[in-house]
Amino acid sequence: MDIPCDLKKNKIIHMKKNIWNHYQKVKSSSPLVHNITNYVVMNNTANALLSAGASPIMAHALEEMEDMVRISGALVINIGTLSPQWIAAMKLAIKQANKLNKPVVFDPVGAGASAYRNKTISELLSIGKYAVIRGNASELMAVASSENHTKGVDSVNTLEQAFGSAQYLSKKQDNVICMSGKTDVIIYKDKIAKIFNGHEMMGKVTGLGCSATALIGAFVAVSDDYFSATVSAMAIMGVAGEIAANGSAGPGSLQLNFLDKLYNITEEEFLQHIKLETNV
Repeated sequence: MDIPCDLKKNKIIHMKKNIWNHYQKVKSSSPLVHNITNYVVMNNTANALLSAGASPIMAHALEEMEDMVRISGALVINIGTLSPQWIAAMKLAIKQANKLNKPVVFDPVGAGASAYRNKTISELLSIGKYAVIRGNASELMAVASSENHTKGVDSVNTLEQAFGSAQYLSKKQDNVICMSGKTDVIIYKDKIAKIFNGHEMMGKVTGLGCSATALIGAFVAVSDDYFSATVSAMAIMGVAGEIAANGSAGPGSLQLNFLDKLYNITEEEFLQHIKLETNV
């Protein structure tokens, strides 16, 4: 049975208000987000978190993992640049976060690109519980063990092709799946939200996908509704990126303008630009 138009409209209005409230909560509480991420994007990721109002920790040493997780509100795992030492730190941090009931966000960068990367993903998924897994269509299909080949960290599969894999993963792992692309799709079992913001120029800036993962970490740190928190993070990210790109001459100025807009976006700007659909 189709949902009445008025009910659909009310759901969208409620979700938009909820997104903005989540963003304000990140701003007011400044959650500490522990990132074990790749060294290509550490600076970008830290600045994105700071601009959104959160506080970043970028720590990899095995000897301090338990202490860092203990003081953090969320843990973000990004496998962009793997090494045995970092993998060991990731495993220890994930176990500690699960022990302390702190949300873990996983970004399987380049999933499917190498046997070593695939083995690492399988090991990490087997040892712990994740609040959110975020990736592009190809990465999520690879994580779901579908037949697939990735092109580095860029997606060569469409969101439509990956949708079934994402729902399978969400139900199997009992977590939120976020597929990034021209349309961002957030899934938790039968709950679905789609965000139609962003700009094609964002794909020309290294690390914006990793920044999205880190921002999800900040939002799940302040809300135990991980589906809503993930929708909120991606919506703020998409709108800020879209506004920034429209005022940028190219990728270089976009990086600067994105951080500024993530920092100073107003409720009026957000409500004017946000485009989303949901069945919730």
